Amino acid sequence: MTFRTNPHSIRGSIAPLITPFTEDGAVDHESLTNLVNWQLANGTHGLSIGGSTGEPSSQSIDERFAAIKTVIEAGAGRAPVVAGTGSAKLDETIELTGRAVDAGIDASLIITPYYARPTQEALYVWYKTIAAEFPDLPILAYNVPVRTAVDIAPETIARLYRDVDNFVGVKETTKDFEHFSRVLQLCGKELIVWSGIELLCLPLLALGGIGFLSATANIAPAAHAKMYELWEAGDIEGAREIHYGLHPLVDLLFVETNPAPSKWVLEQRGLIRSGFVRPPLITPTDGGLSKIQAYLEQGADYLTPVGEFNIGGK
Repeated sequence: MTFRTNPHSIRGSIAPLITPFTEDGAVDHESLTNLVNWQLANGTHGLSIGGSTGEPSSQSIDERFAAIKTVIEAGAGRAPVVAGTGSAKLDETIELTGRAVDAGIDASLIITPYYARPTQEALYVWYKTIAAEFPDLPILAYNVPVRTAVDIAPETIARLYRDVDNFVGVKETTKDFEHFSRVLQLCGKELIVWSGIELLCLPLLALGGIGFLSATANIAPAAHAKMYELWEAGDIEGAREIHYGLHPLVDLLFVETNPAPSKWVLEQRGLIRSGFVRPPLITPTDGGLSKIQAYLEQGADYLTPVGEFNIGGK
């Protein structure tokens, strides 16, 4: 748990993993283990499970915890594990976070409570309450207003960072780039800021972010890791080339609701056994598949080879 005591070491490309399901809808732990090993073999700097790409709202607390445990065990300390342990309910959030802490996570990503649309004061109390339950765990807010209908204001992030010792950062999944800038301006460079918007991963590094959770890393982990490494080495042109090269794969992911397109690609490539998504999501429609296949051709040079990790027989 070295990363837990030094959360600033959790940087670079942190893959927000899908949660594979079997054809009948059960969590497929064998496929999940395969994905972890494939990610780490291709340079991914960190692993995250339980974010939006992992379909957490369609799973029980037990299922979510089992998936977190599988990622920790498969990772075997080779990379930090950041778990999405938030829920719309406080008791569920505290229960899942506690179980994940005991299992060995390095940090927790807590989504803003969805549907209720709490005020900024309510968000402050929410995060402060959760952080107080786990004083030795790095806590990061997961700000994703497109899914939760509430945006954490930069001033609220700054207040939490100032008042709560183990509130260490935020995953910003907003296309408002000014928002990123104001968060960093108010909090300073010691605040951990990760991008959750695929096409803002590279630009955020210029403002002082230290990493990103891009859903595109589910199908192109090597390219994402290389983009960060080139930036760190000062090869801005090389990093920019990858950024633009990844555009078709980013567009692929959002032809229909994420993660249905990426799961289809992973199944087709043999990395998971089934592309099943749980209701209310559906697998890609025929019209969607034609677009996905076109984008797949355009971005083929940036896909990461499957190699020995083919378990699906494709």
